[in-house]
Amino acid sequence: MKRKLNILLLLLAIQLYAQKQPNIVLIMADDMGFSDIGCYGGEIKTPNLDKLAENGVRFTQFYNNARCCPTRAALLTGLYPHQVGVGGMVGHGYGDLNNKCVTIAEALKTNGYATYMTGKWHVADSNTNDDIHNWPIQRGFDKFYGTIKGVGSYFDPYTLTNNNENVKLKPDDKFYYTDAISDSTVTFLDQHFKEKANKPFFFYVAYTAPHWPLHALEKDIAKYEGVFDKGWDVLREERLVRMKKMGIIPKNTKLSQRDFRATEWNSVENKEWEIQRMKTYVAQIDNMDQGIGRIIDKLKKEGEFENTLIIFLSDNGGCAETLQGVEKWVSEKEVTVTLKGEKVTPGNVPNLMSGPATTYMSYGESWANLSNTPYRKFKKSGHEGGVATPFIMHWPKKLKKKNVLIKDVASIIDVLPTIVEISNTSYPLSYNGNKIQPMEGLSLMPVFKGRNLDRNEWFMEHGSNKAYRKGNWKIAWSKDKDGKKWELFNLKKDPTEQNDLAVKYPKRLSEMKARWFEWGKRVKVVKK
Repeated sequence: MKRKLNILLLLLAIQLYAQKQPNIVLIMADDMGFSDIGCYGGEIKTPNLDKLAENGVRFTQFYNNARCCPTRAALLTGLYPHQVGVGGMVGHGYGDLNNKCVTIAEALKTNGYATYMTGKWHVADSNTNDDIHNWPIQRGFDKFYGTIKGVGSYFDPYTLTNNNENVKLKPDDKFYYTDAISDSTVTFLDQHFKEKANKPFFFYVAYTAPHWPLHALEKDIAKYEGVFDKGWDVLREERLVRMKKMGIIPKNTKLSQRDFRATEWNSVENKEWEIQRMKTYVAQIDNMDQGIGRIIDKLKKEGEFENTLIIFLSDNGGCAETLQGVEKWVSEKEVTVTLKGEKVTPGNVPNLMSGPATTYMSYGESWANLSNTPYRKFKKSGHEGGVATPFIMHWPKKLKKKNVLIKDVASIIDVLPTIVEISNTSYPLSYNGNKIQPMEGLSLMPVFKGRNLDRNEWFMEHGSNKAYRKGNWKIAWSKDKDGKKWELFNLKKDPTEQNDLAVKYPKRLSEMKARWFEWGKRVKVVKK
């Protein structure tokens, strides 16, 4: 009798486990190129992300919205950024998240989920405690530790916040923001398992790495001694070969020409300085991967790894910003003095080695051109270099096949619908008395069942940069001297957008432009 009872209890436990709602960990990198991490062809040591890819799925045609704020707004809401009030950069006349949308956290809270966030918010117009109506705690998160603003020193970040309260660091604090994001994530998880172990959780981990400034720990920079000595031209060629071998890009892919803003490596005079900039950039990503490893270890220790969907992506392509006049458009404190009172030298000053808090640099156009291998252009652009992102999903309990490459087109607006479906959450028609817009994205759940996605169109606009894809055809318009006209590409034959077919197929171009403007009118794209 006792044996039968034990068997019955075991079967009941198995059934309850099978019905248990999944946990969700959504991890976002900031300004990271398509091919930087190891499992997408890069040189960076990312063993934890590589393992997630090896035991999960990688998308090869996943699109973001080309820049920080619009991508985050679309990610959190499943809507186009213009629909939720973030068509451009918050704080630049676009406002912030409106009340006609719900965030992933707000939706999941209606279904009993505990909700947490660490890292970069950047969808609120206000960075001060005078107006917190759109801060994470006010938009559905139970706990938050991170920054409200979009950029800051890694050693003393502006707007560092714990829930709704400012965090003041002390000069003797051994603080590095990427580590702080990782460690606070583990701390929140530890508290969750002690206090709310019976509840599923949603965790949004929004790293600022590897967004400028180039701030990294010496131990991480040292790991890349000699790795980039060949220079960006040779490394782009080597990445192309690896990416084809891995299946990340088609065999017919041709490497895009060196961008007009980039320099030929052989003509570079300050090679040591250039190499240090790239070493610092990749060290930032390396440190992020280390932190992701600590998060994974915590999930495994608590027995929740198998039942947790982990998603990883970047908010846009590699960033070519040169930081000219940076002191005019970031916090004055960040570019004048460190936490310890040392003088900061802002900008990309040749021969000043990046890494420490006393510098405030970016890695520039040429290294960004490497980050976006094999594609054209950069962050902000609707061309592939601006909008193509690595996208990994790992869920041992549901993914039957491992190390799968998904070549269907998918979009940043698909994340919320996917999470809503896998958590069995009802998407609200109204929230806090406000009518909520229907989701625009599609669930990625068919991927878990080995089926194709049902997406035929993809749209974007940011800063007058525009793009529209239908099937294998794409039109794009970029706001730079290499653009300022609509281009037409057949991505099946020309994945890197080298051959503009606008003159050859004027009717197709006209029809696709008309469709883009129809979409733009519907979602209230702000015309420049």
